[in-house]
Amino acid sequence: MTSPRHAVRGRLPDVRPLDRLSSIKIKLGVLVTATVTLAAFITWLGLHYHLGPSRTLPLAVVVSVIAVQFLARGMTSPLREMTAAARAMAGGDYSQRVRATSRDEVGQLAEAFNTMADDLEHVDLLRREMVANVSHELRTPVTALRAQLENMVDGVSAPDQATLQAALDQTERLGRLVGYLLDLSRIEAGAVGLDITEVPLGAFLQDAAAAAAPVAADKALTFEVHVEPTDLTVPADAERLHQVVANLLHNAVRHSPSGATVRLEARRAGGGVVIDVVDQGPGIAPADRRRVFERFTRGNAPAQTGQVSTGGTGLGLAIVRWAVQLHGGTVHVADSRTGCIMRVTLPLDHPRGPSPAATVGG
Repeated sequence: MTSPRHAVRGRLPDVRPLDRLSSIKIKLGVLVTATVTLAAFITWLGLHYHLGPSRTLPLAVVVSVIAVQFLARGMTSPLREMTAAARAMAGGDYSQRVRATSRDEVGQLAEAFNTMADDLEHVDLLRREMVANVSHELRTPVTALRAQLENMVDGVSAPDQATLQAALDQTERLGRLVGYLLDLSRIEAGAVGLDITEVPLGAFLQDAAAAAAPVAADKALTFEVHVEPTDLTVPADAERLHQVVANLLHNAVRHSPSGATVRLEARRAGGGVVIDVVDQGPGIAPADRRRVFERFTRGNAPAQTGQVSTGGTGLGLAIVRWAVQLHGGTVHVADSRTGCIMRVTLPLDHPRGPSPAATVGG
């Protein structure tokens, strides 16, 4: 049975004596039987006391109607509450719930309605948060870029290499955010599939490290790639897997101290392949390790380090989790004494060739 978190307001008190019955058919049978029995009893009383048909029949009808109203009101109360709650939802109020106390089909419908209302309320909250977060994420680089351009136009600053590089960095940040949002929209539409091929991880990870090297140049970071065995391959969509590794490397670079080393490691484990991206940054607090893969969530460093992970859009790891799950794998933050280990596990038995979803929506 489901207890409503917020009961529908404006409801008259109702009694539900038939809630213990597990079927609407049994309830209707009890209702008909009770009505007929009550009418027969009133008729017998009228005949016994010689009231005559003119008095007995109207009295039997009135008493039967009152009994039907009393029993039927409790049976139909969840339906009336659902009607009121649905109207409230149409107006944007998702807090209404239905009191589901019966065990019959109407009670099951009420429980399903409450579950749907919870889901809709959660989705609406996510939508509001997403709009607010996207607005914030877009406003920051747009404001910085606008200020830089205004300064150059007004002659406050010269369009030198440093100023242009700062403007380019803000533009690239905008581009990454727009790319993430496009990916998320494709995910929601189910318009993404996989083209599975055998990916040689040695060369693949070396290429990924080389692509991330320009981003790490300012911090003088170095990359190390270890693959065991050296000819290790994994069935995967190379483009999506690159998206995973690139996002993890981008996070590792952002949170690593200057002069540190970022390691990429790959090995067989059980029936799959494990890919680790290891940095020497402040790490992610254990309480935040599951949340960092949610949209617009950033992980905080453990309290004892005195550092806080900042920067980024909060979308990259959500994309990573989606792409890994699309391969039938998992991603999580592994335990580490220092730094952070982002661990991706992919199965070795993924079917080769394009997935059926690849033809949906392009």
